[in-house]
This record gives sequence, structure tokens and C-alpha cells, in this order.
Amino acid sequence: MRIVVDVMGGDHGCGVVLDGVKLALANIPQITELHVVGREPEIQAALAKNGCRDPRLRIVHASEVLTMEDKPVVGLRKKKDCSIARAVEMLKAGKGDALVSPGNTGGVVTASTLRLRTIEHVDRPAIATVIPTPHNDFVLLDAGANVECKPHHLLDFAIMGSVYSREILGCKKPRVGILSVGTEPTKGNDLTLAAFQLCRQVDLNFLGNVEGHDLFAGHVDVVVCDGFTGNIVLKTCESLASAMFGWLRRELTSNLQRQLGAALSKGAFRTIKRRMDPENFGGAPLLGLNGNVIIAHGGAREKSIQLAIQQGVDAIKNQINQVIHREVTQAKARLASTPAQPPAPATA
Repeated sequence: MRIVVDVMGGDHGCGVVLDGVKLALANIPQITELHVVGREPEIQAALAKNGCRDPRLRIVHASEVLTMEDKPVVGLRKKKDCSIARAVEMLKAGKGDALVSPGNTGGVVTASTLRLRTIEHVDRPAIATVIPTPHNDFVLLDAGANVECKPHHLLDFAIMGSVYSREILGCKKPRVGILSVGTEPTKGNDLTLAAFQLCRQVDLNFLGNVEGHDLFAGHVDVVVCDGFTGNIVLKTCESLASAMFGWLRRELTSNLQRQLGAALSKGAFRTIKRRMDPENFGGAPLLGLNGNVIIAHGGAREKSIQLAIQQGVDAIKNQINQVIHREVTQAKARLASTPAQPPAPATA
């Protein structure tokens, strides 16, 4: 398996990304080649520092970097030799089987969509983010690739999320729900109401609508929404987790009695923190493309980069794109042979 890694876009510099690459090469024997893309002098200096001399490693020079401040479309037009564009081009040319980038998310989505194109019968790619709960991990999509969506886009997201949950996360029959303001079929806006009717007509384990309080109750495995809503949900969850741990730390160290109680509960707190740590989840796959693309968090450290590379390997091994193509095609054929059902009137 040939992996391509854009090493220039992360918050901590290419050295941290290359440390993750070193871990991946040491722990993932399926990798036959690993191409690191970026400014060669910086890459060479970082490799000399971390001591990685794996013969499977290849350096691909890219003279420019698409920063987090660059607007994706404008930045890609101006910086044609940026590491993201060069890495995507390698995937397009068949020189790699999966791509990992911790760079500008909009840049990765834009470059990948323009160059790789979507799978047949899929209109839009979607960012699929795995979120832990006390009971299970659920897949949230779209988590930010598509601010505005149509009902058939949400249907595609539901199918792709179900495939990912089953093939990669090992959930035998993923429960799929549309994020809305109520569980009743009449609750929601025009988008969710129409998507509800589409999802109920295809071969999904479709629960219907789910509300925000269902997400962490173990009731659902795939949560479907437009990218505007999904990105808000994702960032709210991330900030809430960080705030809660900070709050607990402050309260549990405020006096001696609480410090003693905290010491007795240290194991439980450590388990919860480990379970919620985003470093343990690698990256977020950009599903629906003719290629395997994993978007790592900009602040990803070594372990997270290694896990993101492992996700790319798993996607290749499980032929995730071929399965998505097959199941989306079957769903569209089923819809074409079924009389259309008008959505129920919306209620708040």
C-alpha cells in the first residue's frame, strides 16, 4: 500500500508530522511506500533530527504551503505548487493509494474534489468524524465540507456513513438518524423532511429523526446533517469536553478534601480522558471521492498522524470506495423504481 502524506500544513510544523510518519512505518507493515510531500530542505532537517531512515520513505518536493489563513480556492489558484495540491495530484496520477493531510481543511476538500472527482452517483463528498460516547462511537457527517445541501446529498451521506460504520468501525447493522429538532416525522425543516422520506425508502437501518440529546445516549451509530450544522456540533463537542475537564480540575483541587476524593477517582478520570482524547481517533475521512483522503486535525501530534495513516490503510484494505459505489448505486436504482412520496408539512 502506497501512502501520501502532506507534511506542511499542521500547526506544529513538519517535524511532528514526520514523527508520526516514523511511528506509522514502524507499526504498519502493509505500507510498501510512504511519500512525504513538502519543502525538501525542511523535511530533510526534520528526518535528520528524528533519525528515520526507512527505505520505504520517499520525499516529494513542493515549494509552497497552503496556510490556514489562505482561502481554499484563491490559495490553490495562487499556490499551484503547494503541498496539498501536489499530494492530491499524486493520488490522481495513481502514485498513491491514500492521502493524509493535517493542512487547511477547505483546501484539502477543494483540491480533492476538483482533481479526484466524486464516486459515480455521489454528488458531494462528506467529512465523516467519529465521536465517542459512554456507550459507542458514532459517525457524524457531514462535519464541514458542504455548508448548503439538498435532500439527496443527505441520503448519500447516510449511505456512506453506514458503510463506514460497518466496514471500518465494525458495527454490524449501523443505526442511522437525521439530526433534527424532534423525533417525529413531521419535525424539521424542508431539507430534513425531504431527506427523511428518501432515507426510509432505501436499504438502511433508518431510525428516523434524532435530537441532540440522543447523540450521547447510545441510540444512534450514524448521524446525518448538512456541513453547517455538523461543524457546529463537532466544535461544540470539542470545546465542551475541554471546558468540562478544566472545570473538573479546578473544582477537584479547590480544597484538601476534594483533592483526596480526586486522588481516589484518578483512574476513572484518566479512562474518560483517554476515551475522549481526539489524538486517539486519527483523522476524518473525506468520503465519496475516487480516492482515499484522510483529513487530520491541524493540531494533530505524532500518535494522531500514525492513526490517520492507519485509517488510510484500513480504507484501502476494506475497499471502502467500491462498497460505497455499490450501495449508493443500489439505493438510487431502488428510488427510481419507487413512486415519490411528498414530505409531511414541517412543524417546529
